[in-house]
Amino acid sequence: MKTKIKELPKWFDGQHYADGDTVTNQFSGEEFYLDRTELSMYDFIMGCSMVFENDMFGPIDDQLLKDFDKGRDWFRKTNMKAYMALLD
Repeated sequence: MKTKIKELPKWFDGQHYADGDTVTNQFSGEEFYLDRTELSMYDFIMGCSMVFENDMFGPIDDQLLKDFDKGRDWFRKTNMKAYMALLD
């Protein structure tokens, strides 16, 4: 049975990947395959996290913080197992 790939939300302005890939949790070593939309959102979330943790970029942009929260919500609703393995 082929699973339907969810589309990215309209507000998403990040990179849209053509293919999925396997991602590894840097702390646990757990691996998870993400389809193209999940991988696009995952990379956006991780990129935001890096910006937030690195104070050389200055104050955190309110819109980026809102989009980060929306991205985490989208990812959690789209693939709860991957969210728990990679982001929780």
